[in-house]
Order: sequence, then C-alpha cells, then structure tokens
Amino acid sequence: MVGGLRYHYLDEGTGPTLLLLHGNPTWSFYWRNLVLGLRDSFRLVVPDHIGCGLSEKPSRKEYPFTLRRRIEDAAELVKRLDLRDVTLIAHDWGGAIGMGLAAEYPERFRRFVLCNTGAFRFPGCPFRIRVCRIPGFGDLAVKGFNAFAGAAVHMAVEKPLPGAVKAGLLAPYDTWHNRIATHEFVRDIPLSPRDRSWETLVKVEAGLAQFRDRPVCLIWGMRDWCFTPAFLKRFQEFFPQAQTHPFPDAGHYVVEEVPREIVSLIRQFIKG
Repeated sequence: MVGGLRYHYLDEGTGPTLLLLHGNPTWSFYWRNLVLGLRDSFRLVVPDHIGCGLSEKPSRKEYPFTLRRRIEDAAELVKRLDLRDVTLIAHDWGGAIGMGLAAEYPERFRRFVLCNTGAFRFPGCPFRIRVCRIPGFGDLAVKGFNAFAGAAVHMAVEKPLPGAVKAGLLAPYDTWHNRIATHEFVRDIPLSPRDRSWETLVKVEAGLAQFRDRPVCLIWGMRDWCFTPAFLKRFQEFFPQAQTHPFPDAGHYVVEEVPREIVSLIRQFIKG
C-alpha cells in the first residue's frame, strides 16, 4: 500500500537491484522479457503505477494523478524495501518519475538505463497526443474507446505484436474507470507553465546534472514518433559520457521489439 492504495509490484531474483519503471499506457507486463532474462543474476523490482496494471484504480477525487505524486509513490516503495545501489531502468513516463526519485535520493542510485523516455521539458508533443487532452473529446476517446492504449499496441511498434502480447498490454484497461490513469497521464504532460506538473518537471530536469558522472545507458527505438531521437539527443547533452545504443528499426515499445538485445546490453552495462 502507498498512500492507502494498493500498489502492486514484482520482486524477483537475487543480486544487484534493478528498479524498472513503466510509462503510459503500459504496466509491469511490458518488462516481462527483461524479468525473465535477468532474474538469474539480479533482483528486479517492478511496480505498477497507481491506476495501472494490477495496482488500485482510484477516481480523480481519490488520487491526484500528478508527476509529484508518482515520484512520492515510488519513493515510498524504495524506502520500504530499503533499495540501495539501484540501477534504474525506465521507459516513457518512467523516466521523469525515476529521475525525479533519484534526484531526491541520489545515495540510493548507482546507474541509469533510459529507454525512449524524457526527464526534462519536452521538445515537442505530437498532435495525436495533444487531441487526447481536449476536454470532453479526450475523455470519450481515451476512456470510452480506449483510443490511447488501443492505438499504442499498433502505433508504438514497427513490427506487429502477437495477439497475446496486445491482449496482455491492454488487459488492465478494459473499462472506462480502469482507463482513468491512461487519460490522466496524458492530461498531466507538462507542456507549459500553465500545466499542473510543469514545476515538478523543471525540478526533475534540474536534478539531472548531479548524475553527469554516473554510468548511464541510453537505449532508443529510433522510429519512435513520440519520444523521438530529439529526446535522445537531449539526454546525450545532459550525459555526454553515456553509452548509446540506437535501434534504427524499432519504435517506442523498444523493449517489445528487441528484448534479447536489451537483456544483453544491460548485463554488459552493469558488469562494466
């Protein structure tokens, strides 16, 4: 439980700790191939953010659905499990949440693996995501017709996903109520100072500098139309010594498209 809400997480394997943070509209299922491929040598802690996966799905009145609260939730889990010497592995919104967490508890983090994500003011937001923020229309499209998660299983990859994988990614988001978090993540994107999480994101960005000399690995699907190569370039400016591994033919769900390669890269990165 975090903040009185059920906070589901996986805790598998033994060894150095890896904290895997998913984004929107996925859940811990997204990391399954990394869990299976790394649990023989590492301890993998893989939470579902509140409103996602198998965690509790509160209403807007019961939970704020802000970046600040997401960071606080993850911090509570890290402290409760007393995780130390952590390697953060983050995708999509997991980057802002995870780097915000690390900035507040730098003594607990050792390395960072960032995959098609962002932790700074966004260089742009695609029109197809912006329309999901339109009051009324966004609610109907995302929560009523599952347009965001439903479209993602097709548009976030370059290679078609098997039917069972699509079903797995969409399984927790099967009703209007269960898609609240999907829509709230979209509404929470800080695009200007008027947005509710703008100040939090600016603070996360300011915290990146302290990790300039820490080991960082950037894994990127270069066909991502959302977290484009411009985001990768921005991370390289923050972390000029980072290892960079671009995948020219992979999209946003890079872990779905090249899982074996990523398992190997993470093993090598941590050994190094």
